[in-house]
Amino acid sequence: MSVEKKQLLSSVLWNLLLLTVGSIILAIGINAIVIPHGFITGGLSGVCLLIYYAADLLSTGVWYLIINIPLFLVGWVKISRRFFFYSLFGMVALSLCMEIFSFEIAINDPFLAILAGGSIMGIGAGIALHSLGSMGGLDIVCIMLNQKFGIRIGNFLFAFNMVLFLFSFSIMETDLVLYSIALSYVTSQVLEHVLTMFNQRKMILIISDYHDQIADTIKNKLNRGATFINGAGVYSGKEKKIILTVVHNYQLKRLEEAVLLIDPLAFMITENTFNVLGRGFSKPKTY
Repeated sequence: MSVEKKQLLSSVLWNLLLLTVGSIILAIGINAIVIPHGFITGGLSGVCLLIYYAADLLSTGVWYLIINIPLFLVGWVKISRRFFFYSLFGMVALSLCMEIFSFEIAINDPFLAILAGGSIMGIGAGIALHSLGSMGGLDIVCIMLNQKFGIRIGNFLFAFNMVLFLFSFSIMETDLVLYSIALSYVTSQVLEHVLTMFNQRKMILIISDYHDQIADTIKNKLNRGATFINGAGVYSGKEKKIILTVVHNYQLKRLEEAVLLIDPLAFMITENTFNVLGRGFSKPKTY
């Protein structure tokens, strides 16, 4: 088997694994905590839960599968085949997991249920979204609207959830809707943390008279690139070369030690940065 085929196979297996694990964790959060407390989630799964509570027909997994069918029919035309098939797998996996994992986690306090359920669902969704697909639902609609009309994904999801929760007040108890809003907030925060956990990088600006030595150390010892930016000191008026580099989190202390060993008076500015694309970091995610 050629190297290209091996890389393709490993990529496919990795993405399927992410979608499967994410589906299992998300299904446990919904079935074991959310449904027993009568909460709803945001997005399309929240619509399925509303229908399930109101009609008491079929299961949430079946409703999720039924509602997704028309979305995938439209998505077949509007989105890329790779994203379509990965998302189809994710949608089926989540529907099956919601049928399989039907146990309940005994939590009496609703606030503890919100924290536990939101954390579990956020972790599951975050793991799945690290793949090149999704678990169906509004993700497909978001991608289509973003590609055709430039509508930001976050804005659409926020607007949809606002309408969903406002409508929920008419058929659910007020306390349950408010609990559900809090649940969605916890889920979104944990999801954001999971998405950025492995993507967070450190951007460092270094100002030193020993810029050439420091740049060589960054290149040879840390195996990272760097860029010189021409600048000038406001107080001294001297021209300076400012070093700009981006490193992984675990390399930050090594960089600080190397720089201060060369120049104890070096001036360093460190900033958190996300979604660093390019050689040695993340590749652009295409749909």
